[in-house]
Amino acid sequence: MFFLVFLGLAYTSSIDAQHFSLDKHKKVERIKFQKINNVILVPVTLNGAKLTFMLDSGVSAPILFNLSDQDSIQLNNVTTISLKGLGEGEPIEALRSAHNQFKIGEATNTDQSLFVVMDKDLNLSPALGVPVHGIIGYDVFRDFVVEVNYGKSIIKLYNNNEAFKVPKKAQKLTLAIEHKKAFLHASIVRESNKEVPVKLLVDTGSSDALWLFKDSIKGIDLPKKHFEEFLGQGLNGEIYGKRSKIKGIKIGDFFLEETKTAFPYKTSFQAISNLGERNGSLGGEVLKRFNLIFDYSNSVVYLTKNSNFNKPYQYNLSGITLQHNGVRYIAERIADSRGRVKAEHNDSFGNVQIVMDNQTRLSLVPEIVVSSIRAGSPAERAGLQKGDVILSVNGKQVHNYKLQEVLQMLNERKGKRVKLMIERYNDDKKFSFVVEDVFKNKKP
Repeated sequence: MFFLVFLGLAYTSSIDAQHFSLDKHKKVERIKFQKINNVILVPVTLNGAKLTFMLDSGVSAPILFNLSDQDSIQLNNVTTISLKGLGEGEPIEALRSAHNQFKIGEATNTDQSLFVVMDKDLNLSPALGVPVHGIIGYDVFRDFVVEVNYGKSIIKLYNNNEAFKVPKKAQKLTLAIEHKKAFLHASIVRESNKEVPVKLLVDTGSSDALWLFKDSIKGIDLPKKHFEEFLGQGLNGEIYGKRSKIKGIKIGDFFLEETKTAFPYKTSFQAISNLGERNGSLGGEVLKRFNLIFDYSNSVVYLTKNSNFNKPYQYNLSGITLQHNGVRYIAERIADSRGRVKAEHNDSFGNVQIVMDNQTRLSLVPEIVVSSIRAGSPAERAGLQKGDVILSVNGKQVHNYKLQEVLQMLNERKGKRVKLMIERYNDDKKFSFVVEDVFKNKKP
């Protein structure tokens, strides 16, 4: 729930224009998506291979980066290029592939170019807990009117802007389409009630709420109550910054109170030479509060608030970030004391099982590990360490749950005691701590 994905990219190599299309007699294509950690995952077919891509309005061209679970994928017309983006590292070498066939539902592009990143560190799958093979953005938003219904987890691709009906309660806002990305004008509200106009990247590929770039001259200042936190993984390395919240943000006539906000360090943007008038980004934790219709051809977006609008923002109360780290075997007894096989153990936790003497079964399950711990957090004070393997949370074996469900257990509410069983250097250890307000004891 709390791993923050952000891949704002600046390409050193241009990419040719290609187009998606639907059959001319079909007005709309309806696609079911997975909503995990506030991001949108859609099924994609690339040259016949079935994959999962993130729909990311913050990227200008498709990127393929995780091929670990694929036998083979055909890529056409491959050349070597260099990519740079967010993060504190150096530009990375990648591949450029042209003349590929992409399909998203029935929407097809028979001449799609993409980038291929071979760096194993750029892999969203461990943090999201499901396979993710790449990201795609502008090519889809450019060629269709795109409706994103966060409430029903459905995307609709309209063949043209006459094929959809604007919802009665929707508000129409102007988009600025620049360098194949969409920007929205909004206003942040400071504690003094002063409103500061801001220009924000609309970024469906970020699971965070709001990012702001500090600018004292403009009035974008870090609130006094804040703490340092790992914000996410960029193309060129990890991104850190300060976590806080502002009094609110105005988007058109909508006002979101106590908005969760991150202020990334400037070193994360050293690879991007010119941010222009951009002051930050709107991510999934804000965007999911609306159902959205993007019409890039007319530079507008329609917003309708949904059932998520007033839900509280999610914070990493425990201080623990988790990810999948390969697999491990677990042993479960499938027979009672008389040797009779228990009916409730007919199903397995994993796809690979070994049954011994018809009484014990070994199953292969995902291994969940601590990928980072926030300094000064309840988890760090309790003695948890990076690399610890999580075995159970409050008596619940984690292999029975999805990664995001385990994170929810760790951060359910302030004041809750969390008891962990972990494995460290082949030794099982118990830890306990109380989840607390992340702004507790922060100096006003």
